[in-house]
Amino acid sequence: MSTTEFQTFLQKYPTYKNTESIDSLRKKDYARLDSAEHIYLDYTGGGIYAESQIQTHHKLLSENVFGNPHSSNPTSHAATELVEGAREYILKFFNADPDEYLAIFTPNASGALKLVGESYPFANGRYLLTFDNHNSVNGIREFAHARGGDVTYIPVMLPDMRVDASQLNVELSKPSQTGHNLFAFPAQSNFSSVKHPLEWIELAHSHGWDVLLDAAAFVPTNKLDLSKVKPDFVPISFYKIFGYPTGLGALIAKKSAVAKLHRPWFAGGTITVASVSTERHYLADNFAAFEDGTLDYLNIPAIEIGLKHIESIGYDVINERVKTLSGWLLDNLTAMKHSTGKPLVQVYGPTSSEGRGGAVTVNFFDKDGNIFDHRFIESEANKINISLRTGCFCNPGAGEVAMGVSRVELDVCFTAPGHEERLSQDDFRLCFDGKSTGAVRISVGMVTNFNDVQAVLSFAKSLLS
Repeated sequence: MSTTEFQTFLQKYPTYKNTESIDSLRKKDYARLDSAEHIYLDYTGGGIYAESQIQTHHKLLSENVFGNPHSSNPTSHAATELVEGAREYILKFFNADPDEYLAIFTPNASGALKLVGESYPFANGRYLLTFDNHNSVNGIREFAHARGGDVTYIPVMLPDMRVDASQLNVELSKPSQTGHNLFAFPAQSNFSSVKHPLEWIELAHSHGWDVLLDAAAFVPTNKLDLSKVKPDFVPISFYKIFGYPTGLGALIAKKSAVAKLHRPWFAGGTITVASVSTERHYLADNFAAFEDGTLDYLNIPAIEIGLKHIESIGYDVINERVKTLSGWLLDNLTAMKHSTGKPLVQVYGPTSSEGRGGAVTVNFFDKDGNIFDHRFIESEANKINISLRTGCFCNPGAGEVAMGVSRVELDVCFTAPGHEERLSQDDFRLCFDGKSTGAVRISVGMVTNFNDVQAVLSFAKSLLS
């Protein structure tokens, strides 16, 4: 690390000093990053777990005997206590009133979204969503279409990739009068890292909409206080927050909103009674009606361990670190120019650290303004142990806007001869002559340090000519 560069950084971002506790934590709980010389910059893809999380969970499992919670025997009772304790802690962590909200365990955020999609009463209603939603939110439109609901997208606009607020206001003012209405948006885009206004929630409520707030990319570095903002449905994945365990998420939902949902099937654990001869069943109440089969009861206690780990660090500290480092990354990337004067990168999203998260999504260009294939950038970064992510990040709407791909081009891509084979191979390159089909996402996270950012900046400089 250059002392001069670090001092320059501190002069511009002096509040970074307030996050020095993370450097001590990294040495103790995340030492493997440095010992293995990893430059990990894919925090939007997944968080990194602390060694203490694993040790605490291992101790819990090694000292106790736990059985399937669907019983009242001693081992079952012990597991049930831990599962319900974790459920209560989730609500406490997000400051959600247990009289108003409940927490439903799911495999991940996508599983939480599927629960809403398959159960929401879309008939004669509307599904409104922003262009920059994750595919698991986009996928809900298939349930809406199948039930006769209307689906409408609100565009995002270059260069910052923020929403066209005037069009959003128009659409929110026109809910269906004969059906239910669901509005979905990400608290933070996993493509551009734009933070959308949480004030939209009450605006939508005032027009009679239910609100689905995709918080998966937001909550790893930002506090979501459900006593201050009150969306109806909040899907999250815990590994994105603290790395371990994977395969567990939650749907935090208002009880009043859950009452509107009608599940299209039942499973073990979701009913109070089912009959084969009469083909009748009664669903259980609240969260139990949505948790299919046996819960991952051995891993669920690790959620509470992880949440307490985040609390011990503090969201203020995490957010400040991400803000300062992503700001420095943006400052330097946008300043890089080839000998021809051409810029090295194009940023998709805000170019300052205000109103955005820690993911910096770009494409790289050569001295003549020709784009480097994002897969080439990833392969070159791999050689020096830098973990980035490339593609469209399961966010096709944002990708289409960022790459300037028109609806006409997409229609041709989906209908031209040979399209089935081409699309099944995920090969869009033949569709859009001269346009990129993806980007490079560099995402700063909780235990990123200055050296990590300098390493990726050094890599970027190596592309200059």
